[in-house]
Amino acid sequence: MSKQPVQYEHTCKTCGNVFTGIYCNLCGEKVIEPKDRSFRNFVANSLTALTLADNRFLKTLWLTVKNPGFLSKEYANGRRVNYLRPLQVFFVLNLVYFLFPVLQLFNSTLRTQMYYLFHSPMVRGMVNQRVMDEGISLSGFTMIYNEKTTVLAKLLIVVFVWIASVPLSLIFRKKNRYFTDHVALAIELACFNIFVNAISLSVILLVLSKIFKWSGTTLGDYLNDTTLTVIFISTNLYFIYRAARTFYGQTGKSLILKSVLGIVGLFLALEAYKLLLFFVTFYSI
Repeated sequence: MSKQPVQYEHTCKTCGNVFTGIYCNLCGEKVIEPKDRSFRNFVANSLTALTLADNRFLKTLWLTVKNPGFLSKEYANGRRVNYLRPLQVFFVLNLVYFLFPVLQLFNSTLRTQMYYLFHSPMVRGMVNQRVMDEGISLSGFTMIYNEKTTVLAKLLIVVFVWIASVPLSLIFRKKNRYFTDHVALAIELACFNIFVNAISLSVILLVLSKIFKWSGTTLGDYLNDTTLTVIFISTNLYFIYRAARTFYGQTGKSLILKSVLGIVGLFLALEAYKLLLFFVTFYSI
């Protein structure tokens, strides 16, 4: 007959309750043992805290890609236990986006700001005046600006979420959703873009660049701003179309129309975000 493990009495450090075992039966506090202080356990807990080792993270991320709008719908309807909250996923992905060299989806170089956006004429005027007033070269200012804006763009993604939720709330205003519900969907959209169009696409391009190098050609022959724009539009049209049907319950011909309007609204939100990014970067130099 096997011996049962000895159950020692403990006094809970949190509530003072006397109990046996390793968990307090009143407040759930765990008895800290020497193994809990090991480096291995510290790393394991850190990974779990970041949800990277939590299967809910993978499940939530997969649903974001497979069925856009579903998680936001579950969250808005109060079914939240089985998935991570959209904001949790956003912070984890944004951490990866911040720390690792991936495509800077939410960033714009000074050249882009000066020549390729709706507000470029205003930007050119401000930059040229700044360069003339301070007596520095445009190339020198460009170097300083690009270094600064790369960091700020990663910090200001959360601002883009709030801006992107505005066109969503206007396009789907008759669908009985609170503004915070539109914000939740905008967070899911940002997660989708960081994972698909920044992280995953960076990995794919890295692999392709190796293949092209072996074949004696370069990826740059096929990859340019037009290619990336087509990828961005295609993936976001997919997200908005599925989210319009799943999250907003949109059907019929208006589903296609509002999906297209959603893409237009997304580009306007991105334009507004990049204008804000320019001002923040410009006046912080």
